[in-house]
Parts: sequence; C-alpha cells; structure tokens
Amino acid sequence: RAHLVIVAVLIFVSVLANVQGTMFIQSLIDDYITPMLTQDVPDFSPLAGAIARVACLYLIGVLASYAWNRIMINVTQGTLRNVRDDLFSHMETLPIKYFDTHSHGDIMSTYTNDTETLRQMISQSMPQVFNSAITIVSVLISMIILSIPLTLLTLVMVALMLMVTRRVAGLSGRYFLEQQTNLGKVNGFIEEMMNGQKVVKVFNHEEKNIEDFRELNDALFESADRANYLVNVVGPVNQQLGNVSYVVCAIVGGALALSGATGLTLGKLASFLTFNRSFNMPMSQQFNSIVMAMAGAERIFRMLDETPEVDDGYVTLVNVREENGRFTETPERTGRWAWRHEHQADHSVDYVELMGDVVFDGVDFGYNDDKMVLHDVKLFAEPGQKIAFVGSTGAGKTTITNLINRFYDIQDGKIRYDGINVNKIKKDDLRRSLGIVLQDTHLFTGTVMENIRYGKLDATDEEVRAAAKLANADSFIRRLPEGYDTVLSGDGSNLSQGQRQLLAIARAAVADPPVLILDEATSSIDTRTERIVQDGMAKLMKGRTTFVIAHRLSTVKNSDCIMVLEQGRIIERGTHNQLIEKRGKYYQLYTGNAITA
Repeated sequence: RAHLVIVAVLIFVSVLANVQGTMFIQSLIDDYITPMLTQDVPDFSPLAGAIARVACLYLIGVLASYAWNRIMINVTQGTLRNVRDDLFSHMETLPIKYFDTHSHGDIMSTYTNDTETLRQMISQSMPQVFNSAITIVSVLISMIILSIPLTLLTLVMVALMLMVTRRVAGLSGRYFLEQQTNLGKVNGFIEEMMNGQKVVKVFNHEEKNIEDFRELNDALFESADRANYLVNVVGPVNQQLGNVSYVVCAIVGGALALSGATGLTLGKLASFLTFNRSFNMPMSQQFNSIVMAMAGAERIFRMLDETPEVDDGYVTLVNVREENGRFTETPERTGRWAWRHEHQADHSVDYVELMGDVVFDGVDFGYNDDKMVLHDVKLFAEPGQKIAFVGSTGAGKTTITNLINRFYDIQDGKIRYDGINVNKIKKDDLRRSLGIVLQDTHLFTGTVMENIRYGKLDATDEEVRAAAKLANADSFIRRLPEGYDTVLSGDGSNLSQGQRQLLAIARAAVADPPVLILDEATSSIDTRTERIVQDGMAKLMKGRTTFVIAHRLSTVKNSDCIMVLEQGRIIERGTHNQLIEKRGKYYQLYTGNAITA
C-alpha cells in the first residue's frame, strides 16, 4: 500500500509536469512570440529563461515517470506472488471432489494464463487508468480556464465516446471469460495427451487427437476473435470521434478567437487544442487489457471462493506414555499413540489408545445425493486383522477406503475408529494414522530418500533406510547411480512399476501407521516382482489393521475376512475357505481367475 501511495504521488507529479508544459504554449505565443513580432530587435533572454524553467519541470516529470514505473514492477510481481500463494494455499484446503471434477489443465491455466492477464492490468493498465484520471481532471480544469464554450463542446463528444465504450464492454466481457475458459480446456487437453502418449501411439490415435485438438483450438479462436474484435473496434471508433472533436473545436475556436468576443486568444486556442487531444486519448487506452484481466480475475476468484474441505473434528492424535495404568500426553515420540478426546460438556479429557479398530455401521454413500454408490455397508476390522475387498470393477471397493480417510463424507450411517465417530476426529490426525499404497504410485521430483521421507517428514536417514529394507526396496535402491541420493523426475519414469511400488510401500512403512490401505498394490507387477512386493507388504502389515483391494484373488487368500461387493452391497463375507465352501460369487470369481491363470 505504501508503494501505491508513492506511485500515486509520482504519477500526479508527472501529469502536472506535462500539463504545465501544455499551458506554456499559451504563454509562449501570447507573452513571448506575439510581442516580439512588433520589436525591431527581438530580445530572446526572457524566452530562454521561461524555456529553461519548463525544461526543469519536464525533467522532474521524466524522473517521476521513471520512478513510478520502476516501483510498479515490484508492486506487480509482489501482488502476483501473493495471488499465487493464496491460490496454492487455498487449493491445498480443497476436498478431493474438487480435483475429481475439474480438469488439471484448467486449474493450471488459472495459475498461468489468468494471473498473466492480472500482470498486464496491474503493471500497465492500472497506472495508466490512474494517470488518465489525473490527466482528465487536470486537463478539464485547464480547459475550463482557457475556454468554457469549447470545454462544453468537448464534453459532448466525450459522452458519445463513453456510450460506445460502455456498450462494447458489456458484450466483450462475456467473450473474454469464454476465451479464458476455452484456453483452460486447451491446456487440459494438451496435458492429457502429454501424459498419455504411449496409449495414443499404441492405438494409433494421433489423427483423432489432432482433430479433437483442432475443435478445441477453433473454439478458442472463435471466442478470442469475438472478444478482441469488439474491443479493437473501440479504439479506432473513439480515435475518430476524438479527431472529429478536435476539428470541431478548431473551427469553433478559430471563429471565437478571430471575433475576440470571448477573450479567446490564439495562444489559448493552441493550448486548448492540445488539451483536447490529451483529454480524448485516455478514454480508449488500456480498455482491452482491463476487460481481459477482469475475465481472468473472475476465474481466479471463482477458485478462491471454492468451499474448503470442512473439518469439524476436535479429537486429536497425540503421543502418550503409560504410567500406573493411565495415559499421559507427551511431546516426545514414544511409539504409542492415543486419541485425545476433549468432552465439550465438562471439558474433561479422555485418552483412547490408537489400536486400529474400524467399524462401518449401516453406511450409505453417493458421490451425488441422487445416486447412491454404497448401500447399508456393515463391517468391522479388529486391530491387526487383514480385511480384503473383492468384486467387479465399480462394485465400490475403492469407495470404501476413500470413506475411511474421509476423502468423502457419508450420507447415512456411522464409521467408528477405535470406538470414535470419524466425524469427530480432525482430518489431519485421522489421515496421519493411515498408510496408503495405491495402484498408481505418485513420486515427486526429488531424491529417492526424499520420496520415502514423504511419509514422515522428520524421519532420519536411518529410519528411511530401515523402511526401505522392510519394503525390500533397499537392494535395488543401492544399485541406482547415486543410491538413495538418485534424483527422480517425471513421476519416477526411469524406474519400473515394481520399483515405484516398492518405494510407495517404503513411504508407508516409514510413517509406521496402525492402519493400512492397499489399493490394487500389486495389479501392475509381474509375478516375480509381486513375490518381492508381497513379502515387503507382509512385513509392513504385521500387527496392523489392513484393508486390501485386489483383483488377483491369490493375494487375499490369507485374509482374516474377505468382503465380496456387488453394486455397492456386501453380498458375502468370510475367510477364503468358508467362501469357497459356499460356492457363491467368490467361488465364481476365484475359480474363474484360476481357470484364466
């Protein structure tokens, strides 16, 4: 804000310097040139002094103009930094549903294209608008001083310009918003194609993708063409109206000056005509970038206005030590955790040891309220048990695991964790107690050590190596060019699927969670690597409550309980042997799998 105040003062100084230069034209003609025409030997010394004073004022104006332009660079980049910080901070608070329903390319477009339109407006348009406002006011005052009749004539033409500008602004604003939206779609399509080039080439879809891209690109062209056509019409139209205003004022002013009735001299007329030009020019400047920036700003604030993930939980996860049969909270890592439950009625505090006991009691859920995905799901997992979910694609297996960590909230029923309703547990603490290994492993740009440490940011190097050994990842990591310091990029594209999965298991292992969720963790791995991964997972699952989703039924045979889902309902449950004896859906899936194998 302090910078902007300084900029405003400097712009004011710069404008006044230009205005006084224009006012000097009247003095130059009426006070210096006209009198010298009647002198036999003209004396130029008074004129030289006046010109020197005007030159000094112009120099001050130049320095002021340079200074405010330099300061605005800092203001612009600082503002954009803050906008991007706010966008990213807010994005991190948004629920998973937002990212499931919005194109990643469109989100990226908000960070790049839309903030770029803001940059142009802040660095160029805003100072120019303020400059124009001061210019208009100061020029208007000067014009009134010089000639009231000519000022009224000029204002009539300006009113006509404003009517044209206002009309076009209403039409072009809608097209600029459409242009920014289409630009986001183009970016999203390009991102998808970059990530899926192998699939594109395998199925020879290059021509089809080119055709689809051209459709999106043509839509962008059409919206951009309409938006820019309208705003580009404003400039020439207003410029011509300004020329008409200049000519009319010159004719009327010339007649008034020759008549001498209103006291208008040739010097005043010359100054007034210069002011007339200055008064008309600001009306059409920067219109294009302002309208575009408003469209970009609308998309930025639309994202900032998205409702953050709601967290009404008050039960937190804390380190505890046991003394005389009672838990005592401690800031030190003790290896034992408890849920700190502060009762709102009397503010008393209970500690419930974190065991990993999970219960679903009559849970109904749908991603949309009008279409339920899960129906009356009832299940329980005692501490240390391995619970497996099997069923056809779309049966609701992954959805159940998304509800445990509250990526989505249920419509009906209860989910209890160690006897506590998960809605009462703070989401960060709930998720900290869960370890997840997904089918699609995501690795971040950074070293192998940093990617494993992502599971526990304060883990020591020794803890990271121990987790890698437990996950059977240590041997292949040591064979990498730089070992644990090998830098991964492109989502670990230089590693095999099995190696990436082992790193994901190591990441979960270093977090040391009491509850594990393994979602198709071995579906993309060859048989030999699967044995290595299964051994690593077996070590990781030891003593932990584990939920396993697997298409390969051979990987869930040793589960304590297998849940068979169909169309969002649990239709069978039991151990492997019990379900085989029932000769139901699981039997069909298992024997069909065995025959295929």
